[in-house]
Amino acid sequence: MNKKQGEMNLEKLITHMKPILNEGEYVFTTVSDITAIPREMSVCEMREKEGITLILAKNDAEKLGLSFEYVAAWITLNIHSALDAVGLTAAFASELAEHNISCNVVAGYYHDHIFVDIKDGEKAMEVLRGMSQ
Repeated sequence: MNKKQGEMNLEKLITHMKPILNEGEYVFTTVSDITAIPREMSVCEMREKEGITLILAKNDAEKLGLSFEYVAAWITLNIHSALDAVGLTAAFASELAEHNISCNVVAGYYHDHIFVDIKDGEKAMEVLRGMSQ
């Protein structure tokens, strides 16, 4: 299957990243057995030696009785970035850090996804929009 190559040019990635704040609250949790988790509830899964990390909507985690400590806002950069593009994550993570915003990044095939503390969602959007002007 031939898929369109993502953008590699850092300047274009930054100026055209068009961040979108997804609705809702999201949490990170971990389970040892994923079979009890309906796949449609999972935003992201990462298998680690200690367990399976899940990112899912807070209300879904609560329905399933899963524990969590961190509630996040989910921002999607609406540009198809190449998985081997250099510098985009460093650029936005550094800029967010300058504004005292921690971020957790997940790269999908088409887009980068940034999870920030729920209290920082709007502020992070301002910072990211400022970078892309």
